[in-house]
Amino acid sequence: MIEIRNVYKSFGSTEVLKDVSLTVPPSRTTVVIGPSGSGKSTLLRCCNCLEIADRGEIRINHRTIIADGKPLPDKELNALRAETGMVFQSFNLFPHMTTVENVMRAPVVVRRMAKAEARELAMELLRKVGLGDKADVYPSTLSGGQKQRAAIARALAMKPKVMLFDEPTSALDPELVGEVLQVMKTLAEEGMTMMVVTHEMGFAREVADTVVVMADGRIVESGPPEQIFTNPTQERTRGFLRALVDGHLAGARPQPPADDPLEALPGNH
Repeated sequence: MIEIRNVYKSFGSTEVLKDVSLTVPPSRTTVVIGPSGSGKSTLLRCCNCLEIADRGEIRINHRTIIADGKPLPDKELNALRAETGMVFQSFNLFPHMTTVENVMRAPVVVRRMAKAEARELAMELLRKVGLGDKADVYPSTLSGGQKQRAAIARALAMKPKVMLFDEPTSALDPELVGEVLQVMKTLAEEGMTMMVVTHEMGFAREVADTVVVMADGRIVESGPPEQIFTNPTQERTRGFLRALVDGHLAGARPQPPADDPLEALPGNH
């Protein structure tokens, strides 16, 4: 469903992506992890040409969206973007519209859907993400987790073939993270093709079909979660996982070592 081949991307003299190749099969969830600044979000944004890759090729659903720095013409690119939902760190809801109006907006404007039909679809999606009772309230009254779930419903309203998630829980208070991850888990169980950049290792371990580890603009390792988290082959991956554990345990009471270092992280018990 997503094919990334030999992609490079620089900002000025800084090379952010270096010969990155990755395939996301249909109805599978690929989770991209790695330290900050490793190129994860840039790679995701290149997948719908929010950032333009300098070299290489990206294909979505068997269509080339960019090759060697040349994206599709705007009309074709926008049509393909309509089939590729994206959820960002920030929620970007329209503050002057109710929750249901936010979800209705794209189907009405982009797909020319009748308002009654769009509202019916929007209500169905809001119920799906647990916000059926929040349809007629404004975003200012929603919690961060509710706003992000509304943003997911808005992306789903375009009936995308692929969903891209760029650290969707990073702006949330810890107690709100679980409600968003549960919605994403449900989408994965329903067979949505998803590419997720996240720091939520418990989610990656439980939901991902493939975990991709990035560092310094490259993919250093990829494989099923059980391999990455219990028997990584690359020292860069082992170092990243150790740093996560050390960061979470800083200041905590000493604990006996676990065979699996990720067992020490919150949410993995």
